[in-house]
Amino acid sequence: MLDIRFVRNNPEAVKQNIRNKFQDSKLPLVDEVIELDAKSREAQQEADSLRADRNRLSKLVGSLYAQGKREEAEEAKRQVAAGQERLAELEKLEEELSEKIKKIMMVIPNIIDPSVPIGKDDSENVERERFGEPKVPDFEVPYHTDIMERLNGLDLDSARRVAGNGFYYLTGDLARLHSAVISYARDFMINKGFTYCVPPFMIRSSVVTGVMSFAEMDSMMYKIEGEDLYLIGTSEHSMIGRFIDQIIPEESLPLTLTSYSPCFRKEKGAHGIEERGVYRIHQFEKQEMIVVCRPEESPVWFDRMWNYTVELFRSMDIPVRTLECCSGDLADLKVKSVDVEAWSPRQKKYFEVGSCSNLGDAQARRLKIRVNGKSGKYLAHTLNNTVVAPPRMLIALLENNLREDGSVAIPEPLRPYMGGLTEIR
Repeated sequence: MLDIRFVRNNPEAVKQNIRNKFQDSKLPLVDEVIELDAKSREAQQEADSLRADRNRLSKLVGSLYAQGKREEAEEAKRQVAAGQERLAELEKLEEELSEKIKKIMMVIPNIIDPSVPIGKDDSENVERERFGEPKVPDFEVPYHTDIMERLNGLDLDSARRVAGNGFYYLTGDLARLHSAVISYARDFMINKGFTYCVPPFMIRSSVVTGVMSFAEMDSMMYKIEGEDLYLIGTSEHSMIGRFIDQIIPEESLPLTLTSYSPCFRKEKGAHGIEERGVYRIHQFEKQEMIVVCRPEESPVWFDRMWNYTVELFRSMDIPVRTLECCSGDLADLKVKSVDVEAWSPRQKKYFEVGSCSNLGDAQARRLKIRVNGKSGKYLAHTLNNTVVAPPRMLIALLENNLREDGSVAIPEPLRPYMGGLTEIR
């Protein structure tokens, strides 16, 4: 969410940013919110003037009574009463205008970084860099669910009977591999100096609207019926919410945290054949990284964070690339975002396994996350990035380590978490 003062002073910049995101239907909101803001400030000025008059007249009433000037005192009291009635009207108006302004400001997108490429959707994202040599084996690589089922590690039919489509059972060594990936990712980030956390898996609506846009909320979040609680779509939501309405001492920054959680997502819409199986699902587990820092440090942390994900995947010899998300593919709160994609020998192309985002002060403004610095209080910057999210990550691992006989080699860093196993058959 932008600062209303920025919108007031830079309306054309805000409108151009909306055009760059191909959200022209939101353009009228800029003039509308500026007009509402003007009315709000006018009402506030009149209300402040009335409060000053009330205080002055209240003191005068006592003085006049003390002097025996009863009629003048009564007249002053009538003026106080008349002013109080108008003040009540203005306070109600201020409240109404404030709510309207907030509602519009929650919809106007954040200002994107100048380096973000301009494009309508994810088809116009720009490849930044490749890491590792993509390989295609001489034998045919089966669909990921076939690989998993042949290893006696996946049961989709039972999951459909129990919970419906978009759920799964992992069993045996494959379930163990899933846990090994999460454990390795946890320790990887701890070794990078991040503090390990396990957050609440449900959050209140005040946190939901603080960490994401209304469009994301509608397409992703599951609400708990009868309660002001939502299942988290990623631990970032709960982790950033941890600092709601907090004032953080500047000397404690940056806060570098890595969190584990299950994630729950609606995943609305139609999806292609390659996104079935366990690629796009309603429930999965994820290791996340979150940074809360000073504004000037967020670009440095952004590059550092996505590089950690690249390093993790390369340590398991999985080729990856990074994609710069274009303007039209950025969620409204994001300043800049890079996707990390892993190589699929079966599809002979890359697919998304993680996303790193710098949200500037958008979440901090909504959640009132402030920093107490030497020169005063200011809003923190927040960033998040996927360390690893199996079972999607398992698809990349299985395809890149599949042998012709159907067995799968276990990457060396995972073997200690697998009791020393070197392969799954």
